[in-house]
Parts: sequence; structure tokens; C-alpha cells
Amino acid sequence: MAKKFIIIIFLLLLIISPRVIAGLNNEKIAQQAAHSGEFEKAAAEYEMAALRLFWRGDLWSELGSAKLLSGQKEDALIAFRIAKEKGALSAFGWDFLGLENWQKGNLEMALIIWREGLVFHPDFAKFYSRLAVAYREKGDYASEKDALIRWLRLEDGTEKKAPYHYRLGLLFFLDSPEKALGELSSALRADSEFAPVVDTLRTSLNLALLESDPALSNILLGRGLALAEEWELAAEIFTRVTQDYPTNASAWAWLGEAKEHLDENALSDLDRALNLNPNSALVHSLRGLYWQRRGDFVEAIKEFRAAVKLEPENPNLYTALGEVYAHSGDSLLALEAYEQATSLAPDNPFYWQLLALFSTQYLVELEEIGLAAAKKAVALSPTDAEFVDTLGQVYFRLEEDEEAEKQFLFALVLDPSFGAAHLHLGIFHLKHNHLDLAYQSLLQARDFSHGTLIEEQALRLLSEYFKK
Repeated sequence: MAKKFIIIIFLLLLIISPRVIAGLNNEKIAQQAAHSGEFEKAAAEYEMAALRLFWRGDLWSELGSAKLLSGQKEDALIAFRIAKEKGALSAFGWDFLGLENWQKGNLEMALIIWREGLVFHPDFAKFYSRLAVAYREKGDYASEKDALIRWLRLEDGTEKKAPYHYRLGLLFFLDSPEKALGELSSALRADSEFAPVVDTLRTSLNLALLESDPALSNILLGRGLALAEEWELAAEIFTRVTQDYPTNASAWAWLGEAKEHLDENALSDLDRALNLNPNSALVHSLRGLYWQRRGDFVEAIKEFRAAVKLEPENPNLYTALGEVYAHSGDSLLALEAYEQATSLAPDNPFYWQLLALFSTQYLVELEEIGLAAAKKAVALSPTDAEFVDTLGQVYFRLEEDEEAEKQFLFALVLDPSFGAAHLHLGIFHLKHNHLDLAYQSLLQARDFSHGTLIEEQALRLLSEYFKK
């Protein structure tokens, strides 16, 4: 009996051995072809190897990668799914299957696949970055935070970490603000471009952490996120405050403002805030912004006037009122409001600048008031490029072009990356038909002002005057 068994084994080996040898040879050829970039050949050889070495699930995973690299996406999906069934799918394969579902809008399935991939490849950092994005899409900020923490621990440095540290710092605002500064500082060390927004957030954090009233502390955190244009997270904080402190009018007003930026219904929250505290200047000013955005200047003026009456010493409310008057066409009342702001804060160049810009835009007593206000702002802060540029704009509108050019150039000496000054200098050169100089100035305005109105204006002028 034993002898018969041995004979059977021997016969099986005679039958199988050529198949095994051929399969191993296919695998070797496939590896060489992949190394040489011949992915179609690699795919063909891996397919033969996978069929001959049928117990080798990993070959199906390699086949999927080769198929994908050779442009055969559907075949790659089939191969990856077979490898998954055999429990031999590579980390890349898991990631690809997750992305395929994500791109088709199957968010939940993508999450399931990436989480399952982590069971087999727990140190594959990319899964955590994928999960962080998916959780963010769902609004699951706690899970997003956990994924980011794990990603930062595993990532070997091949990717820039600054955006991840920054995002994690923002998420800490929600439940652990004392940890936020460390992550924001890490983002700043990795990329200095985060400096302005980190400074803004740091100020808000410090104020919030010093505040003993938990409701006000969280509102300050939400306002900090709002200043950083992180309206989704700001809305999350304001929502939590309204849930924990439902009679807090400020929280409802800020929630309305956040919803406004998220294109959600804001008026019901703003109405609730007004009902809770009709004597809040904040509530009236945010309601004023709501109506101003809709072009209802009658209601906007009504709200800002109420705010000014409640806080008559607040220059910000007067400038807001002045802007609405200007938009409504009442230049005289607008001028009066702007001048009131400067009288309340005569040593603050910002309010003088706003008065100068109003005078320049609406041509209201430009030489007597606009020029004087712009000079006052520069006198109060002579090394601020923004105020110097404003003075240049006033001179330009007065057609004192030599003086305007001098101010624009000086603003760029103070801050060579100040996009607005590059734009205004470009417009100056266009006026004088200095096209080469205009072109260079507008390019710099575009490059230094990504995502801003300055960039839009520069692009429009480049398109209009320098069509290629």
C-alpha cells in the first residue's frame, strides 16, 4: 500500500513539476519586465504564473498592479478582487479598491475597505490619510483626528506634513484646545506660509484658554476658526455651544453667520439670537451683514444703526454702517460714519485708511478728505506697505501719477510680496503703455495673491491686454 502511495506521489510530481517550473519562470520574467517598465508583458506573465501557481494569491495582487500600470483598469480590479478573496492583497491593492469606491461615490464601502486593509497592513500610512479625508467628508471629526494622529506617527517623511499638523491643530479646537498650539507650531516649523493664519489662531487660543466662562471660551474658539475661514469647524463649535447653552444669544448669532458661509439657512438662528437678546450689538451687526449680503440695505442700515446705538464708542460699527450707506448710494451719511470712526480711534491708521479708500472709490472730496486720510494713515504707520499703497491709489485717482508710482514702488520695498501693490503698479504701467513692465507687475500680483480678488483682477488684465 505504501509503495502504491509513493508511486502516486511520484506521478503527481511528474505532472505538477513542469507546471511549477513554468509558473516560476513566468514570475521571474514578469518581475524583469516590470522592472524595465514593460507592464503589458509583465501583466501577461503574471497572469500565466497566477494560473499555474494557483495557490499563490500574491501573484494576483502583482497581476493587478501590472494591469493597472499598463492601463487595463477593469482587469486590474478583477485581479485585485481575486487576491482579496485569497487573503493576499497588497496594501496598494487595498488602497486602490478603496479609491475606486470613493471615486464612484461609495463612501461607506471605501471606509470599510481601507479599515479592512489596515487589518492586513497596519503600518501602511496611506490608509490613515485616506480615512482622514473620508471622515472629514462625513463630518466625523473625532475619527478624522484619530486617523491624522496615526498617520503622523507612521509617515516616514516622504510627504509634507505641514498641512496634516495644521488640520490636526484645527481639530483640537473642538475638544482639546490646549493641544492645538503644539500642532499649529509644528505646521509653522514645517512651512512658514502658515505664519499669518497660525498667528490668528494662536491669539484666539490664548484668549479662549484664559476665559473662565466655558460658553464664551468656546465662542472665542469658534471665532478664531471663523477668522481662519474654517467655517465647518466653527459651525460645529457654535452648534455645541447652542446645545449646551441654548439661551446664549451670541452663540446663535455666530452659528447663523457660520451657516451663511456654508450656504445654509442662517436667518432662523439670527432671529432666535435677536429674540434672546435684542440689546446685543453683536447680534444686530451680524444681522446687518446678513441683509447687506442680500442687497437689502434698508434692513442692513436698520440693524447697524441699532448696533451703533448700543455701542456708540465702537469704531468698527461705524465703518460697517458707513459701508452700507455707501452701497445704498448715500455718500454723505457714509462719509459721516467713516469720519466718526476716525474720531473715536484717531491713532489707529486702519480707520484712516478705510476713510481714504471710501473717498477714493466714491470720489467723495478726494483731495480734501481722501488724500489727507491716506497721509494720516501713513504718518501713523510709515512702514506698513498696505497704507503706503493706499496713498498711492489716492494719488493715482488724483492723476498725480509720478507721486502714485513712487508710493507703489515704496510699498514694494517695504513688502516685495505685497500683491495689491504689484497690481496697482501694473495698472499704472498699463496707463502709460509700459507693457513689458505692466506684464511683469501683473504676473507678480497673480503669483503673490493666490485665491484672492487681487489674483482675479490680475488674471483678467493679463487676459485682456496680453492674449497669447
